[in-house]
Amino acid sequence: MQLTDHTTIPQLIRNVVKYIHPVEHTFLIHKVNDNYENISYKTALTKIDAISAYLLSIGVQKTDRLALMMDNCPDYIYFDQALQQLGATNVSIYPTVSEQDVAYIINDSSSKVILVGNPFLLKKVLKVAGECSSLSHIIPAFDDFSKITKDGQYNQTILSLNDVIAEGNNKLNSFANTIDEMRDAVTPNDIAALIYTSGTTGKPKGVMLTHLNFVHNVKVSLIHIPHINNEETFLSFLPLSHVFERTGTYHICLAKGCKIAFAQSLELLGKNMMEVKPSIMACVPRLLEKIHDKAMKTGLSSGGLKTKIFVWAIALGSKYRFATEDGKNAPILLKLQHRIADKLVFSKIKAKTGGNLKFMISGGAALPQNVGEFFGNLGIKVLEGYGLTETAPVMAVTEFHRQVYGTVGRVVPELTIGIQNADTKEIYTEQTWQTFDPNFESVEGEIILKGPNVMKGYWNKPEETAAVIDADGWFHTGDVGKFYKGNLKITDRIKNMIVNSFGKNVYPTPIENTYLKSAKIDQIFLIGDKQEYITAIIVPSKESLQEQFNLTESFFQEKEAFIKNAEMQAWVNEDVKKLSNELAKYERIKNFILKRNPFTIEDGEITPTLKTKRKVIETKFSSEIAAMYQDEEMPD
Repeated sequence: MQLTDHTTIPQLIRNVVKYIHPVEHTFLIHKVNDNYENISYKTALTKIDAISAYLLSIGVQKTDRLALMMDNCPDYIYFDQALQQLGATNVSIYPTVSEQDVAYIINDSSSKVILVGNPFLLKKVLKVAGECSSLSHIIPAFDDFSKITKDGQYNQTILSLNDVIAEGNNKLNSFANTIDEMRDAVTPNDIAALIYTSGTTGKPKGVMLTHLNFVHNVKVSLIHIPHINNEETFLSFLPLSHVFERTGTYHICLAKGCKIAFAQSLELLGKNMMEVKPSIMACVPRLLEKIHDKAMKTGLSSGGLKTKIFVWAIALGSKYRFATEDGKNAPILLKLQHRIADKLVFSKIKAKTGGNLKFMISGGAALPQNVGEFFGNLGIKVLEGYGLTETAPVMAVTEFHRQVYGTVGRVVPELTIGIQNADTKEIYTEQTWQTFDPNFESVEGEIILKGPNVMKGYWNKPEETAAVIDADGWFHTGDVGKFYKGNLKITDRIKNMIVNSFGKNVYPTPIENTYLKSAKIDQIFLIGDKQEYITAIIVPSKESLQEQFNLTESFFQEKEAFIKNAEMQAWVNEDVKKLSNELAKYERIKNFILKRNPFTIEDGEITPTLKTKRKVIETKFSSEIAAMYQDEEMPD
C-alpha cells in the first residue's frame, strides 16, 4: 500500500483492510477488568460507521468541529474516525486543562459536539456548558451519567456513547451511501484537527492541521524509519490530544496496520508493558529518566559482587555500543563478553519493559545525553525526535543505525530545515535529507522549516499566523539549535533564554539537564534574567527524600510550599556542587530553594506537554526568588 499526498486519514484504515489485514485481525487492544482484550478491524469499523450515522442524523456537516476530552482508549479512535470520514474536524482537549480553558476552546472552535471520557471530566464540562452556545450535544463515554446530570438543567442533548452507537446502527441503512460519498469527498487540504497549543503564555491557539500535514508526516517518517512492519504492537500512553502520540502512534499504526494497545495509566505503565510486551512505543524523556534512575539505584545499591557485575556490564555496554556504531562488527571477544553482560544484567532490565522492545521514540522535550547513552549501552534503542504541534510534528529523527546522542537526528525526507540569525535574518544553512553529511557542523541560530507538514495556520488568528510563517514560507519554530555531525541539535527556546546582568546569554534547558543527572532531583527551574548569577527552584525526588530522611506522607501535605530544613538543603547541595563542575562558571547555580511538591498542570505551572510556564512560576514565587538574591550565595 503506497501512501501519497492525496491520501486522507479516513482512507488509511480502509486501506489496511483492503491491502494488509483481513477485517478479523486485531486492530486495538485494551484492558477489560483484569485482562487485555483484542478488538478487530471489523468491530471497530462497525462502531465507526454507526457513530458517523448518528452524527449525520443530528446535522453534523463537513468542516464542523467536534470536541473530544478523554484519556486514550478505543472510544477515542472510533469517534475520531467517525468524524474524519465526514470531513469534520477533531478538537481534542487535554483532560487536565482548567474549566476556563475548556469553555474557551469549545467557544473558540464553535464545537457542536463533545465526547467526554469519565465522570470527573463530565462534571468539568457541565460546569461551563451554559457558556458554550455552539455546543448542542454532550456524549459521555460511559452509561451511568444520570446521577451527575439529574439535578441540572442543560441546553444540550446528553446521550451515552453506547446509545449513540445503538441509534446510529438503526439509522445506518439510511446514511451508508452518504457516509461513503462524504469519505470520498474529503481532500488533503481539509482541516483534520484543531490542536490547541498549551502555550507557556497567553490563551491557547488552535493549530490547523490538514490531512496532508498528517499523512505526509507519516509517509516521510516511515521512509526515515523503515523498520516498522505490520506485525508491530505499539503501547499508547501519551495523550492522543497531543500531536506526538497522534502521529507517532495512532496514524503510523493506521498506515502500517500495526496494533495499538492502550496503557491504563502512567502509574500502571510498567505493569502494562509487562502484559502487552510492546515492540514500539512513543515516550517522553521523563519516563526514560525514571527507568534510568531506578535501574541505576537498584544496580548500585545491591552491594558486593552484584554491584561490581552491574558496573562492569554498563561499562562493557558502552564499549560494545561504540564498537558497533554505523553497522561495524565488534571483535569476537567483546561479542562474547556482551552476551554475558546481557544475560546477567541487560536482559533483566529489558524484561521490565516486556522484553520485546525493538525501539522507543522519545519526543516532547530534550532527552538528557547520559540517559540516551544508558539505554544504548543496554541495547535498547531510543530514537529521539523533534518537532512542534505546528509541524504535525516530525521534523527530524535519529536514524536507526546511527545514534548521535545529544542530537534529535537527521532531517526527515522532503523537508528543509534552516538555521537563521534571529536578529539579522541571515540564513546560515539549509539542510535536507539529500544533503546529509555526517561531518557537517553549523553555527547556532533559530531553527526554521519548509515542508508539506507545516500547519495551515492558527484558527481565527491571521496575525499570529503571519508572525510565525514568513513571506518566503519559512515556519519559525522559536527554538535555537545547530547542526552537529549532520544531525540537528537543540539548544533551547528563544523565549527561555536568560540574559544575565553582564549581558551573557544563558540557555536553561542544557543546564537543567545537567543537574537532572542527580537521582536526588526530580524537577528544576532556573532563574537569573538580569541577575548576576543563576539560582533555581529544585523539586527533590520524593522517593529519595523519603528514604534518606524517613519521611511520612504528611510531610508532603504541609501547606508551606518550600522546605526550610537545612539538612535537606545540604543533602541536595552535595549533588548541585558536584554537577556544577560540568558547567561554565556563569551557568552554575549559586543559590536554590527546595519546593515541597512538583510543578503541576493543575496549578498552572507547567503545560500538558510538561514545559514550565516561566512567567507564571516567576510571578507566583516572586518573593521567594527575590530572597535568593538577598541571601548569601551557597559556597562553591
